Amino acid sequence: MAPVLNVGIVGTGIFARDRHLPSYKEMSDNFKVVAAFNRTKAKALDFAKVAGIPEDHVYDNLDEIMNDKEVSFIDALLPAQFNLSTVQKAISAGKPVLLEKPIAATMAQAREIVKITDASDIPVGIAENWTYLTCIDLAKKHLARIGPVVGFTHNSTGPFNSTNKYLSTSWRQHPEHIGGFLSDGGVHQLALVIALLGEFGSVSALTRQVRKESGTDDIVFSTVQMKDNDVVGTFTYGSAFGATSKSVFLKIYGKNGSVVVDLSNKQQPTVSVTVGDSAETAGKEEVYQVEKDESFGVNPEFLNFHEAVAKKDKTLFKSSPRSAFHHLACVAAFLESSAKNGTTVEVETI
Repeated sequence: MAPVLNVGIVGTGIFARDRHLPSYKEMSDNFKVVAAFNRTKAKALDFAKVAGIPEDHVYDNLDEIMNDKEVSFIDALLPAQFNLSTVQKAISAGKPVLLEKPIAATMAQAREIVKITDASDIPVGIAENWTYLTCIDLAKKHLARIGPVVGFTHNSTGPFNSTNKYLSTSWRQHPEHIGGFLSDGGVHQLALVIALLGEFGSVSALTRQVRKESGTDDIVFSTVQMKDNDVVGTFTYGSAFGATSKSVFLKIYGKNGSVVVDLSNKQQPTVSVTVGDSAETAGKEEVYQVEKDESFGVNPEFLNFHEAVAKKDKTLFKSSPRSAFHHLACVAAFLESSAKNGTTVEVETI
C-alpha cells in the first residue's frame, strides 16, 4: 500500500485554494496537507483554517517549513522568480519540491535550476499539469495510423476576460518572468504539442501586446521546425483578443490522414481521426470522447510526484526540470525572433 505523504504548501493563493487543496483532499489515501507558508502570515492562517492545518504548522519563514520534519515534500505555488531560491533551500533541507510553472523567470535561472537538480537525487518537479492530459495517450494511439506526420497546426486563442481572477494578481500584471502570460499559460500549450510531436528546433515568430493589463506581450503567431524530424507547423496562442469563440485545438497532418485534439470545450474534449492518403480514399471521421478529468491533469500529476517521492526516484516524474526548461526556451525563442522581426531563431538546448 502506498504511503500517505505529508504536504507543505508554500504560497497559499488562488490556485492553492481552488485546485491543489481540493486535489489533495480527493486523494486522502495518498496525501495530507500538514503545513502552510505565506510571507503574509494572516493569509497562511486563513488557508490553514480551510485545510485543517494546526496553527503551529503555519509559517511566514520559508526556512521553517522546509525544516518541518513532518513535511514529506513541498508544493510551492510561487511567482516564477522565486523558484530558483526555493529549489536551493529545498535541496539544502533534503526536501522534495514541486514547483509551479513556468520553471523560472529567466533562462539564466532556468539553466541554474536544471544544473542544481541534475546534481541531486532529490525529486524536483515542475507542475505542468497539461503533460498529464488524458487526450495525449488517446491521440498517441492513432498517430501511427496517419503517419508519417508531416505538419501540425496548434491554435489556442480566446477573448480577453476582464474578470479573470488570475489577471488580478500583481505578479501577473507586472511580470518578472519572460513572456508574462505567454510563458505562464503558453507552457501548457507547448507541453501538449511537445508530448505528441517532440521538441521544437527553431521558430519564426511575431508577438504583440494587445492588453495593457498583461504587462508585456500577450499573443504569439509562429511557424515551427521540429528538432529531430522534418515536421513543420504553426503555433498560435493568446487570450487577449476581442469577442471571439474560445479555441484550443491541435491538428496533426500525416501522409495518410489527420488527428485533431480539441480542448475548446473542457467539459467535452475530443480526439478526432480521419484516415486516408487522399481525398478519394478518406474514411469517415472517427470521434472519440476523452475521459473526463475534473482536475485537468493535476490529480495524475500529483500521483506521479507521489510515486517519485515515495520510491525516492526522481526519474519517475514526467514533468522534470529539463522538460520544463525546453518549454520556457520555446517562449524565449518566440520573443527573440519577434524582436528580430520574425527571423528564424534556434531554441536553446541544455
